Amino acid sequence: MTDDLAIEAVGLTKSYGSTRVLDGVDLRVQRGGVFSLLGPNGAGKTTIVRILATLMRADAGTARVAGRDVTAERREVRRRISLTGQYAALDEAQTGRENLRMMGRLLHLPAAAGRARADQLLERFDLVDAAVRRVGTYSGGMRRRLDLAAGLVGDPEIIFLDEPTTGLDPRSRQAMWEVVTGLADQGVTVFLTTQYLDEADRLADRIAVIDRGRIAAEGTAAELKGQVGGQRLDLVAGGPADFAAIRDQVGPRVTHLDREALTVGVPTGGGAAEVRDLLDELDPERRLVARFDVHSATLDDVFMALTGHPTSTGAIADPSADPADTVTTPAAGAADPSSEAVRV
Repeated sequence: MTDDLAIEAVGLTKSYGSTRVLDGVDLRVQRGGVFSLLGPNGAGKTTIVRILATLMRADAGTARVAGRDVTAERREVRRRISLTGQYAALDEAQTGRENLRMMGRLLHLPAAAGRARADQLLERFDLVDAAVRRVGTYSGGMRRRLDLAAGLVGDPEIIFLDEPTTGLDPRSRQAMWEVVTGLADQGVTVFLTTQYLDEADRLADRIAVIDRGRIAAEGTAAELKGQVGGQRLDLVAGGPADFAAIRDQVGPRVTHLDREALTVGVPTGGGAAEVRDLLDELDPERRLVARFDVHSATLDDVFMALTGHPTSTGAIADPSADPADTVTTPAAGAADPSSEAVRV
């Protein structure tokens, strides 16, 4: 593993019974910035995070995090990372300040240092006014911010955020995005899993798309969009029968489908000559397409082109299920005596 890599995984494989969740996953994550693992529910995102955070062992393959082997050097890995899962792991009977100070004690910080760190994080996450309230009275967005603050008490090098905005309202999601951006600006490596396309597009320096346990593509958002032409030609059909005919004509090139709006999207470079050629090819008799529009390609287009799965309302849907998504995660410090720095 080179010094500029925060995470390196080679050939990770994991099965639950007869279900193979990971099928030879390779990852290389540079230090600093935000790396996003994008995929539908059940694609293997949570399983990867649990392996990299030393909470689960792969059946095959190797992984190094912060320069340490996740199997042979679990204790050293855990001292350098933080993990915030999909659900806040907080004591609702305690106040926000008490939760952070308790985490400081679990990390063996001196009492004065723990108090100072708690106050610093409360201010950083705009929770000073709520610091003396019981966490049970917090909103969903406040709980997520406090949970992330608890994960930063130990000042980790690498933070794993496993779908941190699931269930949050738009305002709370925006607040979390600002926090993640701030962490990256300070040199922290953020490993973010999400099923929200706009979230990955907004936050990530690099994105890996995972589908059915395999990495389908990796690159910057712009590079991934470039794989589907950089632009999208939306063809609006005159009726349901015309929609079906256009969809059949486009075939595997389709990157967008909206049955209600009778719209089929196909990748294009956006040039006038190319658009005219596509229209002539797909509707030579000029009777199927009622109108058309040209848009910039989105990660939605990328995902559909790579996997064949359409998305809806900005989130990727998949009927399969990654068993790790339903595994009850232990409270901080409970999984292993060496789990001092792992926030779960």
